[in-house]
Amino acid sequence: MSDAEKLAPLLARPGVRRVFAALDRDGEELRIVGGAVRNALLGEPVGDIDLASTAPPDVNARRAQKAGLKVAPTGVEHGTITVIVEGVPFEVTTLREDVETDGRRAKVRFGRDFAMDAQRRDFTLNALSLDWRGLLHDPVGGRADLEARRVRFIGAPRRRIAEDFLRILRFFRFSACYGAGLDPDGFDACVALRDGLDTLSRERLGAETLKLLAAPRAGFIAERMAQAGLLGYLGVAPWPARLKNLRPQGQRGDGLLSLAALALHSARDAETLSRALRLSNAQKQRLAGAARAAAFWHGATAAPSAASLREALFHLGPHSARDGLDLVRAEIGAAATESGFAQAQVFLRDTPPPRPPFRASDICARGIPKGPELGAALKTLQALWIRAGFPSDPQKVTQLIEQACAATPDSNWTRPAT
Repeated sequence: MSDAEKLAPLLARPGVRRVFAALDRDGEELRIVGGAVRNALLGEPVGDIDLASTAPPDVNARRAQKAGLKVAPTGVEHGTITVIVEGVPFEVTTLREDVETDGRRAKVRFGRDFAMDAQRRDFTLNALSLDWRGLLHDPVGGRADLEARRVRFIGAPRRRIAEDFLRILRFFRFSACYGAGLDPDGFDACVALRDGLDTLSRERLGAETLKLLAAPRAGFIAERMAQAGLLGYLGVAPWPARLKNLRPQGQRGDGLLSLAALALHSARDAETLSRALRLSNAQKQRLAGAARAAAFWHGATAAPSAASLREALFHLGPHSARDGLDLVRAEIGAAATESGFAQAQVFLRDTPPPRPPFRASDICARGIPKGPELGAALKTLQALWIRAGFPSDPQKVTQLIEQACAATPDSNWTRPAT
């Protein structure tokens, strides 16, 4: 299939022609840019379509509204507006030129030169653009790099990284998504400038790290990063072998679970990672739950039994249990398709957590007073119930209640009259 045939569906997508008709006129030019062009050429799914324009954002907004299109000023200060066509959003950004860079954020001014705008982008495969005629524009050799599965910086890698140190992680993320390997010049520059990661905000580090770890070749890339000392910002020792075993190479995954596989050794590490990457409370709690579940099956050499899975569901809940099971499987090097682990995941997915068929009042009815004795009896009863396999049969539950009461120290329990 030719490039023209691969790119034609972009221009045929609903709303695209209307945006071009409104904004590509009167001496101004509009092009589809970035990931949409790249992914279309690779035959991969295309998400939102972003466009670049020679016109200032206020001009684009007026023209879009005049054409009957809705406009949202989503980032006017950065030159970006969102044009909405029948509910479909299109980000339109005015061409820019860098004025000043400090390793974190660039100061820019609006420009009119697509070639100059391409020069300020990070990688050649992200500098491709498509005009309304279907003509592919490639000012920096991105098409050849895309064909070769090569992620290459535009210009001198060290200079591009020094403009924004987040490009270190972006280099590895895009290599994990689209690269057949690691460009040597880019890799060497990332290693040389790795201390620049310490200047970035925790939020930017966290967001980019989770994207990287969700990428298809994250295991291989994380291993290279660990060997080069590029994961120190996590604050814990990396475990790339477990990440490599988490899922087959080439398969996208869950970024947070991948972080757990890479860097979670205990529940305490969840707090460390949360601070290092400014994770949300929900993300931190998920990591802690995964760590507790992995510890629950620590030392396992095969998939857990049904009884063990039920106990994990009771103590940990289904979500933590499933995460922990994946970590244990990856630790021992079993494939996700290995029948025992695959069946265990189905069990955890489909089985509701056991609910105790008894209450404190069942014990009080037998003469155990409220207080420490009641707490001890409940603890004993729960242990007996778990050991018995979580029975729900009333007769068996009654036997366990009486057994727990009888085992409670200093209790004067009585068997209820029948």
